[in-house]
Amino acid sequence: MKRVLIVKVTSLGDIVQALPVVADIKRAYPGVQVDWAADEAFAEVVHWSESVDRVLCAPLRRFKKARRWADFKAIWASIAELRAYRYDFIIDIHGVYKSAIIAFLARSSKRIGYQSQDLGERGAAFAYTGRFGPRPQCNAWHGMRISTGEALGYEVEGPAIYNLRLPEPASLPFGSNSAPVAALFHATSKDDKKWPLTHWAEVGRELAQRGFHVVLPWGSEGERAEAEQIASQVPGAAVLPKMSVTEIAQMIDACALVIGTDTGFVHLAHALQKRTVMIFVATSPSHCGIESPFRSISIGDGQSVPPVSAALEAIDYVHTDPHAVSMQSGSAAA
Repeated sequence: MKRVLIVKVTSLGDIVQALPVVADIKRAYPGVQVDWAADEAFAEVVHWSESVDRVLCAPLRRFKKARRWADFKAIWASIAELRAYRYDFIIDIHGVYKSAIIAFLARSSKRIGYQSQDLGERGAAFAYTGRFGPRPQCNAWHGMRISTGEALGYEVEGPAIYNLRLPEPASLPFGSNSAPVAALFHATSKDDKKWPLTHWAEVGRELAQRGFHVVLPWGSEGERAEAEQIASQVPGAAVLPKMSVTEIAQMIDACALVIGTDTGFVHLAHALQKRTVMIFVATSPSHCGIESPFRSISIGDGQSVPPVSAALEAIDYVHTDPHAVSMQSGSAAA
């Protein structure tokens, strides 16, 4: 096998969590070239992966919103780039019309996608010459790894490897503060996924008492107003300036702790191996959650609002020294 194309178009968290399939493929087939097709809005995230050989992108989301001629021309030009190579396999781990169209336009006789019941849009099935097996009984992220392995003939081994390298920041928004930084990602794209501002303020005050410098990023004016409301109740907390995706990623990489709802940047924190707590209010932690022993944890059942006590227990957990736990277990066994 010489070349594989992965199609995962959006969004930030989904793309980040899909990246480990590239390391899996390269472990199974040393020397293989792995390309990735994504929406232009998220292409920079794929560029951070040291495992991806070639990133293909087009302004699909922007064209859908604005219908500009310049964006249409950019999409048309991207098709030639997409067809520059013939692929041994095309793996569509997105499963909607736009990903299926990309898979269909690319050059390969083997285009693999989800079974009809597992597709985000059933009409996407037209593009595929083969299908993954039934959706595995695991979270969505590990499921993508298993499905890709089944399609390409290898078994998944070991933990997820994201292999991210961010560009060096010119500066950080919290300056040279020597205190460890805790970022609170309170904002989310859907109101039903929000955690109460009073809960955020209570957690922020506890972190400040523990010696953390609490910072609050935001993306819209409404989110900034909420960040300011939280910061007004947390000693020393700072509302960060407006930042790009790359700048937020660099900020996350400099943090000692990240706490947030089920959003892309919190998934990125997990991928960057930061100590991370993800709060689930209205989405499924068993399907979309994160977990790494003593480093990342998901809280909530996806049907109710987790209490502040659950978040504080999770913070204690991700700051637990696993070596000390191992020593205590050994002593108990003795």
